[in-house]
Amino acid sequence: MKTALRILGGLFALLLVLVVGLLVGARFADGPIAIVAGGPFTSGTRVEGPEPDWSFVHDIREVEFQLLEPARSRTTWILDHDGKAYIPSGYMTTWWGKLWKHWPYEAEKDPRILLRIGDSIYERQLVRVTEGPAVEPLLAEASRKYLDGQPIPLEAVTSGYLWLFEVAPRS
Repeated sequence: MKTALRILGGLFALLLVLVVGLLVGARFADGPIAIVAGGPFTSGTRVEGPEPDWSFVHDIREVEFQLLEPARSRTTWILDHDGKAYIPSGYMTTWWGKLWKHWPYEAEKDPRILLRIGDSIYERQLVRVTEGPAVEPLLAEASRKYLDGQPIPLEAVTSGYLWLFEVAPRS
């Protein structure tokens, strides 16, 4: 019995070291590692010029973005509506969202981001959207793209559970 407990304890310790190693090591990576926040982008080509028609992200499920302060990157969903791009952040009123989702609050302090789609990097800023004509179409798009058509009530946004950010040109 003692041998089994030692083996189990050793396996748990090994797993803990591996998880902590992944979390720390990811901070030095060129971008996020799946759902683990990563370091600043070190690769990609900056895209300059006029504002693109963001409808090209319609069928792209995930993109990466990096906050400038703090300089961390993450993988996220992306939505489009009327030629503009939006990044959603859910679970904002839940205990696990409060524990896990720090980037939306950080983006409110410093909204500048680098958005990486494939090898292209766009300098933008995040502007929170809490109301207006884009909200319901964005909920419908999120439902289509990520929830197999399961409707998302408007209350998700008005209650603060779901935050929506427009990926806007930097001012």
